[in-house]
Amino acid sequence: MFVFIMDPLGDGREHSATVTMMRAATERGHAVWHCTATGLSLIGARVHAVARQVAFDGDRPVLGAPTELDPHRATAVLVRIDPPYDILTVTLLLEHLRGDTVLMNDPRGLREANEKLYACRFPDLMPPTMVSADPGRLLAFAAGQPYGAVLKPLSDFKGRGILSVAHGDRNARSIAETTTALGSRPAMAQAFLPEVAEGDKRILLLDGEPLGGFLRRPAGDDFRANMAVGGTVHAAGLDEDDLRIVRRIAPSLRADGLHLAGIDVIGGRLTEVNVTSMAGLPQLVELTGGRHDLRIIRWLEDRAERPGKGE
Repeated sequence: MFVFIMDPLGDGREHSATVTMMRAATERGHAVWHCTATGLSLIGARVHAVARQVAFDGDRPVLGAPTELDPHRATAVLVRIDPPYDILTVTLLLEHLRGDTVLMNDPRGLREANEKLYACRFPDLMPPTMVSADPGRLLAFAAGQPYGAVLKPLSDFKGRGILSVAHGDRNARSIAETTTALGSRPAMAQAFLPEVAEGDKRILLLDGEPLGGFLRRPAGDDFRANMAVGGTVHAAGLDEDDLRIVRRIAPSLRADGLHLAGIDVIGGRLTEVNVTSMAGLPQLVELTGGRHDLRIIRWLEDRAERPGKGE
């Protein structure tokens, strides 16, 4: 069986990468279970889960009744919760499954891998970047970039809370104060890359190898290319800049057990590394015609056959 630790279905998640993998696991003959973070518990040293079995009515997932199951007996347990969430509690509970089932992604790796900060391990691959809780320092950084900067909260996703600060913007101080909660939490500032108009490339990686990629382009007058805010998707191959980035970060991802990841590249520069609930799998399948979803499930099946479940 495959157990997916994720948010409640709804709010568009029926068309998500997670549901695409659920459908592929069902196609491969596996029982598929949906469990929220609050459905996990620990008794002694064993994890218990209250979960619902997932069946499909066409492409629509249908949940069964809540059932207590033993995730130690699962073929794989996949963590697919949208950030922010209580990552410390969830991953420390899941540590008790280590060696009994395949964990994707590794709980230890997830604790190490803030999706904005992980890319900072490779500063030469990134655009100029600063992380600070000081609005003044962030604004000074933005003023020093040719096209201003983009300010990002460190723990959000799908483009939420990302704001641009252009030269001469009268709202710049308010933007920096809002992003940092008046200087009480760090935020990331990255040099604005005008190449985003041509596309923000999402590249999906499985065990450090590219499944493929596609471009997301901003819609209308929004500078953000995220699909959740209306960005459009377009087929695209991987160029030498993309492959150079993949080659550099792949060993780190493998070492951290971050076997399924989505990286974002704009103008040949790495901007983010998404490792929890990265989007884009259904779009990649549709644009390329390749069954990348089945490839992920087969990889998990092979991993489950290794001694120690591939540790």
